[in-house]
Amino acid sequence: MSQSRRRFLKSLAALPGAAALPSAAEAQTAPRDVYRELGIRPLINAAGTYTYLSASRMPKAVIEAMESATRSYVNLNELHSAVGKRISTLLGCEAALVTAGAASALMLGTAACVSGKDPEKIRRLPDTAGMKNEVVLPKSHRNDYDHAVRAVGVRLVEAETLADAERAIGERTAMLLYFNVHGPEGPIPVDAFAALAKKKGIPSLIDAAADIPPVENYTRFLKMGYDLAAYSGGKVLRGPQCSGFLLGRRDLVDAAAANDSPQSDAIGRTNKVGKEEIVGAWAALEHFVKADPAARWREWERRCALIRGALSGIAGVQVETFVPQIANAVPHLRLSWNGTTLGITPARVEIALREGEPRIEIRSSSPEGIELAVFMLEPGEDEIVGRRLVEILKR
Repeated sequence: MSQSRRRFLKSLAALPGAAALPSAAEAQTAPRDVYRELGIRPLINAAGTYTYLSASRMPKAVIEAMESATRSYVNLNELHSAVGKRISTLLGCEAALVTAGAASALMLGTAACVSGKDPEKIRRLPDTAGMKNEVVLPKSHRNDYDHAVRAVGVRLVEAETLADAERAIGERTAMLLYFNVHGPEGPIPVDAFAALAKKKGIPSLIDAAADIPPVENYTRFLKMGYDLAAYSGGKVLRGPQCSGFLLGRRDLVDAAAANDSPQSDAIGRTNKVGKEEIVGAWAALEHFVKADPAARWREWERRCALIRGALSGIAGVQVETFVPQIANAVPHLRLSWNGTTLGITPARVEIALREGEPRIEIRSSSPEGIELAVFMLEPGEDEIVGRRLVEILKR
């Protein structure tokens, strides 16, 4: 080191606050690990897009778009409108609104059917006295998520059959509601329910939160006759977890926006979506639509094959690939074995995966075996899942 450089460094050290200057070693430290700081163990997601497991991880293109959105202030109403137009053009539907998840889309869609854009009615919700405040749905479709609909102040009217649903429609009926995931569980077909709503002139809303892929499902139900459709943005789409879409008729989507944040005195004020999530949901949709669906499907099948191959040497364990009929209809794995013969039950395997290192969550376990999802895995994680399963089952 030259004498002049030594003198320069000594002069820096003599300056007030010099101790606060970062050293070369400090400047090269690893990125901040917030989960380690909090004492939370991250996990490998071989379960699926469950909200409690933080849904999905966003691709680089989505993160970059969201980072871009952080750089400036913007009028949220203008942003909602501009992004809604881009989404509706991209998908080929009449109108679109980014919501705070699919449940938010359910609530806002219901509010739109009850209050419309009437300022007085919007301010009164969930007080629906004197308004159309009944929602007809198949009895077999009752589930936890209809709470988002009930929050608007409506009464749910259950129907066993399509004929029951037609008889239940009256002057107080604001909307017909269908949960696509429960379609196979009851006697009311999804298309017949939409046709009934059209026949009676009643708005209809379908929850299709996890029904992507294929991308055509974004407009399939609207073409079938539903006026509104609700989707999640944080599942296979890999957008922000707190994002979703309400798609459909322009007048109803506009009414949903009038009931939504950033409007102050509206039931949807609690469903605020930030500028980053609005832009991120749009970016995720663009990224997903532009990708090759066949290549994506082949990659999921490859992951299944890799894990299946890792388990091929364990006697008594049967492994099959399956695709759910509805909701996350992509390749999954099902493992089955005799717990007594193998010496470990499926429930114990699930616990061992969760408590081991790395921590792994799976889709479910039953007395017969376990199920895995591969579509949320990051590169290389399929090998880790296969290796850990072999270790546990051979143990």
